[in-house]
Amino acid sequence: QVQLVESGGGLAQPGGSLRLSCAASGFIFSAYAMSWARQAPGKGLEWVSGISSDGSDTYYADSVKGRFTISRDDAKNTVYLQMNSLKPEDTGLYFCAKEMGGFCGGGLDYWGQGTQVTVSS
Repeated sequence: QVQLVESGGGLAQPGGSLRLSCAASGFIFSAYAMSWARQAPGKGLEWVSGISSDGSDTYYADSVKGRFTISRDDAKNTVYLQMNSLKPEDTGLYFCAKEMGGFCGGGLDYWGQGTQVTVSS
């Protein structure tokens, strides 16, 4: 069965960095686009970033553009989210999700359990 396991969350200071990882199994990882989303305390789910199946196309929410970088390693069945210049408003539970096809925007059908990111001094 499809499994997505996030890791790398934790506490960071404003201006700091974290790198999230999402290990995937149970499907042909290289055939699917992947996305990251987050949920801040008391708020709804926000899509953050996506990457196409071949890694050639990447997408970012305006709130993270220029600070976050998504990448993938198909040999490791892993997608990453490098987060730099972190702000307190980046605090939240970060989820990895599988897209339904090779391109982003077609819908997300599987989700991980999430990893907590807290940005605070």
